[in-house]
Amino acid sequence: MSAREQLNTIEMVWELINGTTGHLGRTDYTPQKTEISPPFDGSCFAAATPESQGISSGSLAALIRELADAEQTDMHHLLILRHGKKICECNFSPYRSGIWHATYSLCKSITGMAIGFLEAEGKVSLDEDIHKIFEERMGLLQKIFRPTITVEDLLTMQSGVDFNEMGAVSGNDWVSGFLDAPVRGTPGTVFEYNSMNSYMLSAIVTERTGRSMMEYLKPRLWEPLGIRHVFWESCPAGITKGGWGLFLCPEDAAKLGQLYLQKGVWEGKRVLPEGWVERSTSVHANPQERMGRYGYGYQIWMEERPGSYAFNGMLGQNVLVLPDLEMVVVTNAGSNELFVNCELLRILRKYFGKEFRAAERLPEDDQKRRKLEILQRKAEGIRREQMLIRRGGWKNHCPGRRDNGSDAGWQKLAADRMFRMKDGHVGLFPLAMQVFHNNFSNGIQKMGFQWKNGKLFLLLEEGKDRHRIELGRNGAAVSVVEVNQEKYLVGATGEFAVNEDGIWVLKIGIAFLEEAMRRSLRVYFHGDQIEVHWNESPGRALIMEGLESIMSAMAGKFLSFLKENGADEMIHLLMERTIEPVVFGVPDQPEDGEKENGDGSAIESETGLKETTGAEQEPGTERSPGGTESSQEK
Repeated sequence: MSAREQLNTIEMVWELINGTTGHLGRTDYTPQKTEISPPFDGSCFAAATPESQGISSGSLAALIRELADAEQTDMHHLLILRHGKKICECNFSPYRSGIWHATYSLCKSITGMAIGFLEAEGKVSLDEDIHKIFEERMGLLQKIFRPTITVEDLLTMQSGVDFNEMGAVSGNDWVSGFLDAPVRGTPGTVFEYNSMNSYMLSAIVTERTGRSMMEYLKPRLWEPLGIRHVFWESCPAGITKGGWGLFLCPEDAAKLGQLYLQKGVWEGKRVLPEGWVERSTSVHANPQERMGRYGYGYQIWMEERPGSYAFNGMLGQNVLVLPDLEMVVVTNAGSNELFVNCELLRILRKYFGKEFRAAERLPEDDQKRRKLEILQRKAEGIRREQMLIRRGGWKNHCPGRRDNGSDAGWQKLAADRMFRMKDGHVGLFPLAMQVFHNNFSNGIQKMGFQWKNGKLFLLLEEGKDRHRIELGRNGAAVSVVEVNQEKYLVGATGEFAVNEDGIWVLKIGIAFLEEAMRRSLRVYFHGDQIEVHWNESPGRALIMEGLESIMSAMAGKFLSFLKENGADEMIHLLMERTIEPVVFGVPDQPEDGEKENGDGSAIESETGLKETTGAEQEPGTERSPGGTESSQEK
């Protein structure tokens, strides 16, 4: 990165450490995701019993059970095809079928397909120097001294360019940032995973066609496969991001895997260029073992079973293709792992690895199939907020009695109360989501609760946005939130508990149903004040790993200086405060001149709340939401 980009990055990290995320972005923000996922309009894959396709229902049930119980998966969706038929589909509550899901780096494999189309049309050569493609952007000295970096170097993550994902959020001109950045080593020799390589592939499509890659793929890929519900973010210059930012339904992701399984042919017609599947799934580079053990092709990871490969995205997004088994496995999840060397794929390898042998057909087993169906229904109704507690999603588990209580109890304890937050840097979006979407928050100024028609709603005032999120008491309730003019689908739950000190706690889980991310809150009621503990998943470990990677790659001397002076521990403590903050709220009492919002509407009419204060109670004698004194478990 250039000196300016390094300075921007250091400033961003410093603001991140200090929790001042509102002005974190250095990239111009334009709302892009203005709609939530439209409903999926029907399956193109015929359903079949597992046994009819040679797979045991019992083994699929064991797989679902193991995925659900695994510490680091947090499964959202599982879809399995064999012989082109759907033999297993499981959605893990509160995630539902029929909505798209963020793919993260899984979309890199689609970017690779776009280059395959471009090459077949004679518009690019894989051995072409990218500096000649962008020659008009190059200065004289750059033309003389820049090493040759080919399109294939980008495809295989071997460009050596020192302009990574952090550079992309530190300015608007990503193409120039990449072309101007230093190059480490000799291009084409060392694997170095960098999403900006994929972005540059997308930029090449735009440079050679005059269209965004998203537009370019419409008649070549989306329409032939019947993929209608797809959204892909673009950079400030209008170039499709290429390496991230794609939302895709699980079944549409399965279509892409099936297309590869069929050597690029769909419904008898050739879609992908002849030979592209074989070339893109051959080993062209060797990643570090911590990322993947089996090699890397053209934006595609090789897998353990001979001939198998995966379109892989961080946090558990995968399209696993097993050609010799004629199988495709699609997963969406919210794990805390980044690459193919992860727990989720380890489990899939256990069931479909190199030792697995499948029959063409098995005798039907009605008993095992019924057990599989029961397990699938159970997964769709699992109270996932409880699983977050078991998996360490809460920093401190809150033991004691859980009681969803009566309507009157909920109203008495939480409803129709509004609080002004003393520290306003926490946003509804998890920190990772803010970074991914360049959608940063100035923080929540007010939090409140509303009771209406037997339902409890969480109310949040965040900048100009006012969120009204229903809290399901027996499973997640679905709401739409709008953050800086972008819309997202959330599933939220609310549950009361009593901690060891006899204090009532409202535990709130908010799952972003189109994403891998979750928000978790614990709201402690102290008389007329509240204490709110925020958390996010994937959380601190993942963010700290990414932060340290960025800092060490960008400014090793700076990080060494901090460590030598003992400041790295302080950074961890400050980051913990940013990722898992504790915020206090006091009754909202508008001051003089603050009776109205900026649009002239009264605050009370906007929220539908009146100010109330709760009576102080002695610890250990709080009444339950149902109005009865509770017994507490120590």
